Amino acid sequence: MPAAASRFADLDGATLHYREAGEGDVVVLVHGIPQTSHEWRHVMPRLAEHYRVIAPDLRGLGDSSRPAGGYDKKTLADDLWQLVRGHLGVERFFLVGHDWGGPVAFSLAAQHPDAVRRLAILDVVIPGDGGDFSQGGRRWHHAFFRTLDLPEALCHGREELVVGWLFDNYGHRPNCIGPEDQREYFRTYTTVGAFRAMLAFYRALPVDAEDNRAILARNGKLRMPVLALGGEKSFGRGMECIESLRRVAEDVRGGLVKECGHWIPEEQPEVLRDELMRFFAEDAG
Repeated sequence: MPAAASRFADLDGATLHYREAGEGDVVVLVHGIPQTSHEWRHVMPRLAEHYRVIAPDLRGLGDSSRPAGGYDKKTLADDLWQLVRGHLGVERFFLVGHDWGGPVAFSLAAQHPDAVRRLAILDVVIPGDGGDFSQGGRRWHHAFFRTLDLPEALCHGREELVVGWLFDNYGHRPNCIGPEDQREYFRTYTTVGAFRAMLAFYRALPVDAEDNRAILARNGKLRMPVLALGGEKSFGRGMECIESLRRVAEDVRGGLVKECGHWIPEEQPEVLRDELMRFFAEDAG
């Protein structure tokens, strides 16, 4: 199949870059940190044989614009809603989120439940679900990134060191994301404003938790089918992912991805593609 097309959409408050490939029912893939839509490079081609696949760069990251604010997940979800419904005119779609893309996808599904046919969440938990988002400090970078001013001062000029350390240590194998792909991530995370935007994702965590608690109290748990997968090894979330989603959704299946750390779409893309294809195929609507 042809390579994914690179496109842009001018929205209220941001310009989003997105990749698009294939035809048919729509699948939206939402990346995490410190990644971009490039993380779906192994997953998109097979999905695009059967679906129209849209993979945006989130506000502030990748080749999207870097506004000063709007990094709470409710606003980031609204960016995607503007892109998918407003710009592309898509009525209903499948939705997948990895890492911080998971809370963004959750917020989008909670705000527009009739539009999201099925939701897949990869190796992340949902802020405000009642669990411990940062694993009691094991995910040490959460508190560091939320500290005001210090990360900017310490990491200026060392963005590649910080991002590369995460890639080398949060996967099951230190070489699971190779040098060429790391360079593609470095290309955007070292541009002016990108590291600031990345930190803003973490600093919005208290707002995200409160927003999620409010919408769950108002509307109840998600009712569309949910697939929750956590990496078994290293800094993979393991069973925490499915346990979290069961607290916020009624119909949840999934579990562990074997021989995999945190970077599921890049460490075990074949396994993920098969899981997603089976999950989407169950929906005849």
